[in-house]
Amino acid sequence: MVKKGFHITVVDDLSAKTDLRYLQNYIDNDSVIFSKTDVRDYDKLLEFERDFDFVFHLAAQPDVKLSVTDPRFDFEVNVLGTLNILEFMRQRDITKFVFASSLGTVYGEPDVYPTPENYQLKPISNYGAAKAASEMYCSSYSSLYDIDIISLRLGNIYGPRSTHGVMFDFYNKLLKDSATLEILGDGSQTKTYLHINDTINAFDITFENMKEGFDVYNVSSSEQTTVKQIAKFMSKTLGLENVNYTFTGGKRGWKGDVVFTSVDTLKLHALGWNAKISIEEGISDYVDWLKK
Repeated sequence: MVKKGFHITVVDDLSAKTDLRYLQNYIDNDSVIFSKTDVRDYDKLLEFERDFDFVFHLAAQPDVKLSVTDPRFDFEVNVLGTLNILEFMRQRDITKFVFASSLGTVYGEPDVYPTPENYQLKPISNYGAAKAASEMYCSSYSSLYDIDIISLRLGNIYGPRSTHGVMFDFYNKLLKDSATLEILGDGSQTKTYLHINDTINAFDITFENMKEGFDVYNVSSSEQTTVKQIAKFMSKTLGLENVNYTFTGGKRGWKGDVVFTSVDTLKLHALGWNAKISIEEGISDYVDWLKK
């Protein structure tokens, strides 16, 4: 939803199975300007002549598995793309920036749980390394060029309009075969999942409380859910019984997969934020949207 009084420019290359269906009304009434632009194209970014008060950066290559097989592409989108935006901001004297980082992937396999924001970053995937590197550029640009920056380390975000992730995968597998569901790994991978509505609220409240300099927040629910539980919730929501779950084996679903996540969110809670949507309620909402 576009807030009244805001004039927004949306930059997207429409490569991630996206289109303009959710933006078209805003484009038609001139409250949103859309540009089909790749964040890797720095020269194209410099063509924007409007004055901007702030930038929210969510453009990314989001697939950990792809970052393993094509690390150069992942770097170009996630690191070079972020650097391009920061450099565009420096050239245009834009001083407020919110960056969508990653939760489990930047920490890797820490020794401390719940993991606080000040824990050393030790990514085990190229995707996590790219997000961590982008955060380091956020830190340096904030210090060198007086840009106020918030990095939101987002957990596994799901819900309406999402077209990737374990829930999307399970839903489509069960549509094809309602009797059997293949689960990557051994199904015991334990992570936190956050509904998109709670995520948007986190963006709002952190931006409203933005401080000078570079700041980081863990953005996560406190519910820990195994991949097998996700499968069971999805089956139940679809009204399926006696689904046979099969497993590819091994503790990881893929190379670079973080198998356990538990983070400290006290810093975000101190701003008044709390996750309000439970995992079962959220899956039900997501399935309703997928059916449509």
